[in-house]
Amino acid sequence: MIVGIPAETFPGERRVALVPGDIVRLTARKIGVVVQAGAGRAAGYPDALYAAQGATLVAERSELFARSDLLMQVRAAGANSPAGAADLGSFRESHSLAGFMDPLGAPEPLTRIAERGVTAFALELIPRITKAQSMDALSSMASIAGYRAVLLAAVQSPKLLPMMMTAAGTISPARVFVLGAGVAGLQAIATAKRLGAVVEAYDVRPEVEEQVQSVGGKFIKLELETSGTSTAGGYAQAQSDAFYAKQQELMTETLRSADVVITTAAVPGRRAPRLISAAMVAKMQPGSVLVDLAAETGGNCELTRVDEVAEHGGVHILGPANVPSDVPYHASQMYSRNLTNLITHLTDSDGHLKVDLEDEITAGVLVARGGEVTHERVKAQLATAGAKLP
Repeated sequence: MIVGIPAETFPGERRVALVPGDIVRLTARKIGVVVQAGAGRAAGYPDALYAAQGATLVAERSELFARSDLLMQVRAAGANSPAGAADLGSFRESHSLAGFMDPLGAPEPLTRIAERGVTAFALELIPRITKAQSMDALSSMASIAGYRAVLLAAVQSPKLLPMMMTAAGTISPARVFVLGAGVAGLQAIATAKRLGAVVEAYDVRPEVEEQVQSVGGKFIKLELETSGTSTAGGYAQAQSDAFYAKQQELMTETLRSADVVITTAAVPGRRAPRLISAAMVAKMQPGSVLVDLAAETGGNCELTRVDEVAEHGGVHILGPANVPSDVPYHASQMYSRNLTNLITHLTDSDGHLKVDLEDEITAGVLVARGGEVTHERVKAQLATAGAKLP
């Protein structure tokens, strides 16, 4: 089997799906690697490094598709709309595709991939089970986003984060409030704590209190009635409008005292919950900073603007949309390892793709095969959107 690594075409995407150091793991399984020239350059991986590891470099994208059996991408299908449509004519029935595809948030482009007969694996659907942890690219990228969010806030803030005792007096530590204690939130808590801030956090799931405390944060408890807090995969579950209204009311006092607020709340396949209103931002202290990591899916804050810094009453609201791409070297390294682990799982020792639907990981990540969208959750999303199934 030949694996192809095309250059990413999503605007601003700097990551690459495979780094040179992981090529040896594929060649050990008799899998050849073809790389489009320049694919890793923006991430800090020049063509020479790929060539040194035995990859074949090709200049033309069309040649890469023609020579490849399985395409490895960072962003494909719905995660690369509309730019990904330009590749549709290059796919053939014998192709397989693996990468982020946003199958629950934007499933329609996946139907066109399916119509080409492509066997597609969406990394967003990796089951959250112990034996799949090494393939969980969503968690890897969320960890990077949580770390980076604290750095963005520290640069934007007019205050220092740590307590400092100087000849000019003692500087009090900044107060950081993290909303959402998933992978991104926990990394943000840990990073802010390492930088010397006093960190508080809240999540609709009370069971994460110990995790928050384990990385140095104080868990804020709000007296709220929930309609179930976690999905089967461990993600926060969407709540009612009345719940979110009460939540906003109770959070206002915590926001008022925060120097930095980082929001990370997301629900797979849904618009990000609106947790912070303009009225709540108006009660925050001037000079404070809010970093909204849910900007790409609608934002947790009413005032968030994607990839912009908004200002409201002296409060700065940052809406970075593709945070892992801002640190492409290590983001690519982590993504490449996750994807390589998946490909290793999906192939035998001779590099042949095996699609075993009795295997929990394979069944969970497979979204298209034999000209059809196969994943039940994706089909349900398409039906809800009124899209025609292939």
